[in-house]
Amino acid sequence: MFSRRDLLRTAPAAAVAAGLHSHFASTSGAEPLVVRVREPRNLETPLSELFSTDTEKFYVRDHFPAPTIDSKTFKLTVEGHVENKLEFTLDELQKMEAVTREIVLECAGNGRVFLIPPVRGAQWAYGAVGQAKWTGVPLGAILERAKVKNGAGDVVLVGADRGAITSDPPSPGAIHFDRGIPLTKAKKDETLVVWNMNEAALPSAHGGPLRAIVGGWYGMASVKWLSRIVVLDKPHAGFWQTMDYSYWIRGKDGFPQITPITAIQPKAVIASLADGGILKAGAASTISGFAWAGENAVAKVELSVDGGKSWSAVTLGKSKPLEYTRWETTVTPQQKGPLKLLVRCTDDKGNTQPEKRDPDRRTYMINHLVPVDVTVK
Repeated sequence: MFSRRDLLRTAPAAAVAAGLHSHFASTSGAEPLVVRVREPRNLETPLSELFSTDTEKFYVRDHFPAPTIDSKTFKLTVEGHVENKLEFTLDELQKMEAVTREIVLECAGNGRVFLIPPVRGAQWAYGAVGQAKWTGVPLGAILERAKVKNGAGDVVLVGADRGAITSDPPSPGAIHFDRGIPLTKAKKDETLVVWNMNEAALPSAHGGPLRAIVGGWYGMASVKWLSRIVVLDKPHAGFWQTMDYSYWIRGKDGFPQITPITAIQPKAVIASLADGGILKAGAASTISGFAWAGENAVAKVELSVDGGKSWSAVTLGKSKPLEYTRWETTVTPQQKGPLKLLVRCTDDKGNTQPEKRDPDRRTYMINHLVPVDVTVK
């Protein structure tokens, strides 16, 4: 089993050229974000700042250059398979009954740098994930006003950002970033249209003035710079859920079929130690980190200090669906030498992080076990 250090050494040269070891300065004086791609911006939260409550430390994922939007003239349109075509100003949305939810967002490619062999795409380590307090209105309340017609399929969330994908497969010219979600998910309480992040106006870097938050699903569904909502009478088959942000599933007949990525998979990470860390022989050391499981709650987190031969349950904080939980444990290594640490999460539906990577997931949904190699001295 490869260590994180081994895996990072395999990262494509293009990723290094794109800024694998560069940083984006923080005005708060905190450890800066790690630049994975400069333009469009792909900025990763350092491991030491993972799940900070500071908005400036929250990872940034852009597909195209950020659009310039005047919040005073901004309008959100709702159209398609509805009885009432609607148009909202930001002020009109903010007069609706607002809710605030703490929700984890994780990029579907988070952990891509650990894939073997290396793959193209932003070379995220563990920091394309974060939790924030989001304030807005349930998408279901907006759809209720629009009066969705019978036979509705997907609800397509369309961002104001736009551009052309020139890599293979290319897009059919310039397109907006969009994502379709089933009507049932669109009406869930955790699916929001938000204008505040951590009790302040939503910054442009995080999709302001308005973005979607689709709780429990990977971040590609939480469309930034939300400008249109289009209700279809069928499933959406756009670029971003067929050519991209999709994976293979195999039916009983064995034929692989492409399907859109949806729910976040269970994952635990060690945040208190990185590769090359030092533990003292005979001394108790606290090891801690975070775990999350998307739409499900975290039921159990286990740590292995022998590369996965044996596992011990750790102390787990209170866990809720859509949110992360903290965990910690104490280890007292007796023998000097290398130590291979692994951590795994099991959700309340019995789903556990797999030991090995499933290649049918393409370059997404990365939650297989990756060891942290430390030394006991």
